[in-house]
Amino acid sequence: MESISLKLDKEFLKDIEIIMKKNRYSTKTEFIREAVRDKIKELEKNEVLKKVDSLFGSSKKNISDEKLHAVRKELEGLYEKKFR
Repeated sequence: MESISLKLDKEFLKDIEIIMKKNRYSTKTEFIREAVRDKIKELEKNEVLKKVDSLFGSSKKNISDEKLHAVRKELEGLYEKKFR
């Protein structure tokens, strides 16, 4: 693993420490590492949703329920692979 250096305001650091204690994080490193992972997942999810919207959300055609069901199943598979 590689190390990084991070500078934070005292007030922000106090807020982090309060949240850490409430949620039983043992170290700041553990807390920050999880926060970064969560942010990456959120950004990746938003990217996928934008792609889905551009592919499926802008259609002016009438789409059958069967086609919508098939698309939902396909997206479900993509989400499972992406966010596991």
